[in-house]
Amino acid sequence: MKFGITYSTPYHGVDPDKIATFAQLAEECGFESIYQPEHIVLYPGATIGPYELPVTLPYADPLDVLTFVAASTRRILLGTAVLLLPYHHPVTLAKRLATIDQLSRGRMRLLTIGLGALPGEAQAVGVDYPTRGRRADEAIDALCLLWAGGPEGVTYKGEFFTLDTLVSYPKPYDSTQLPIHIGGSTRSAARRAGLRGDGYFPGGALTAEERTAQWHLAQTTAAEAGRDPKSLDYTRFASIDITRDHVESLAAEGVTRLVINSAATTADEQREELTTFATHHNLR
Repeated sequence: MKFGITYSTPYHGVDPDKIATFAQLAEECGFESIYQPEHIVLYPGATIGPYELPVTLPYADPLDVLTFVAASTRRILLGTAVLLLPYHHPVTLAKRLATIDQLSRGRMRLLTIGLGALPGEAQAVGVDYPTRGRRADEAIDALCLLWAGGPEGVTYKGEFFTLDTLVSYPKPYDSTQLPIHIGGSTRSAARRAGLRGDGYFPGGALTAEERTAQWHLAQTTAAEAGRDPKSLDYTRFASIDITRDHVESLAAEGVTRLVINSAATTADEQREELTTFATHHNLR
């Protein structure tokens, strides 16, 4: 089992010293990866399920934060959970992601994308909310084309995006692709993972039965599309106090990575919490 951890700027803040200290601690403790969430903008009344989001939550740009983390660390992989792909243009995003991957020497490898659940956020960036799934599918295809394309350029004609003999450099570090993991809590997200993703990262308050059904759907969709379902990563959130027995049971279900969240706010509390977890789960 691989273990990642989130550093959520809305709750931990955007102080650069605190971010660097936390990332270095996570790396020292043996965590494989560090994840950042995204909201581009908030507004009064924005809700996720039954919860209204305070409008002053400091959601820092996840890719900028991860670039800073990369400069503060040497090994830990960089991830998003989730990047709201429909609200980014694939041409500029391909450049940003490849640049981070180059500067980090190949660590921008856990990009997880989602569709977004706030209609007002889509409106703010000029995206028709009901179309965001189709936009995301096209954006994934366009990203992969731009990364793989050579000096002759790539061409693509879609409903939302058009590439006309475009050339994008730099490429990802020592590669022509970056893995794209699919986040979400719906069967549509599971199908997207099977068709276009390198992994599935479901969230939300799903029942055990629905989680099993969605993972099975991702695998069968991949097989039907001629892809190897065994190559899909399966990432899940987990609590900091998860037991070894629970980890083993999740591994038996096919889970390959667990991403935990530290509730500690001070550096001393974070060190105690992360080192205890690392010792308990043999991360080092």
